[in-house]
Amino acid sequence: MKDRRSVDDLSIEELEEILRVRKREARLERVRQLGKDIESNLDPLASKPVMPSPPPLSSDHRQYQALGATAHYRSYSIDDADSREQREIRPIRWDWVRDKSLLVVEIVLILGLLFVLFDALTTVRQINTESSAAQRAQIPTSPAPTATPVIRVALLPGGHTPPDSPGGPAPEEIPAHLRDLVDAITPLPMPTPGPEQAIRIQIPTIGVDAPVLEGDDWETLKEGAGHYVGSVNPGERGNCVISAHNDIFGEIFRDLPELDLGDEIFVHTQRQVYRYVVTQKRIVKPTEVSVMDPTSQPVLTLISCYPYGINTHRIVVIAELKPN
Repeated sequence: MKDRRSVDDLSIEELEEILRVRKREARLERVRQLGKDIESNLDPLASKPVMPSPPPLSSDHRQYQALGATAHYRSYSIDDADSREQREIRPIRWDWVRDKSLLVVEIVLILGLLFVLFDALTTVRQINTESSAAQRAQIPTSPAPTATPVIRVALLPGGHTPPDSPGGPAPEEIPAHLRDLVDAITPLPMPTPGPEQAIRIQIPTIGVDAPVLEGDDWETLKEGAGHYVGSVNPGERGNCVISAHNDIFGEIFRDLPELDLGDEIFVHTQRQVYRYVVTQKRIVKPTEVSVMDPTSQPVLTLISCYPYGINTHRIVVIAELKPN
């Protein structure tokens, strides 16, 4: 009796049985064909019989065969993939562990470097914050003048080498042939306080508002901007020279390079506020002390280190006195 069940109703075992029957029939057919080929080769004159075509398969039989072949192929593919995965699992796992270990080491090194940089920046920021607070506290009152010798210097003010560093400041700020004269002055002469001395500087364009003290040595520039002793007072005919640090002790002149021609600068004394307008900007070497030379007109010269954090040169801003 003919089996009229559909393909979906057959089990895997029945489909595999159909596949084995078809393979056995195919092998028997290949053997019969091989025997006939041998007989024909032994008798060249024998006519080769025409093999009758196999009867066409029913649609149900073709579906059985296709499903059986697919099931067998899938079983082989899965078994083969499993064996290949077992062979490769050990080296892949060791490579993964090695790569992850190297990644962890790299991350730790990067985090350590970032911590060192952050700590350095935090220290500098703390110094600047404390210096700015101390400088703002001195703005309302006139600061006590600081003693400095009136001697022609060989280096522009605002350097970053403290006087107590090994070997002293480099390069020397006082010419060698005048050092004995400076050492012989004990104590150093105090500039005479006066109502026309600079006590405060404001630069609205770059947000500067800081006290001005007499002198521009290392200790003085910790407390604010420094007026070079020997230069004229604000508003007077001649060159009024004021300097400050750019990256430490409040960073007062950090944005000095951002000034443009025509920007205003206000210098306060006890009696009056003087208004200057920027006319020049220059980048010079630290030994270019000619920028502090006397002038025939009332000008203001601002000096600071340049560039920021490197400080191999000086930036010089020159402004002319204008009426308020």
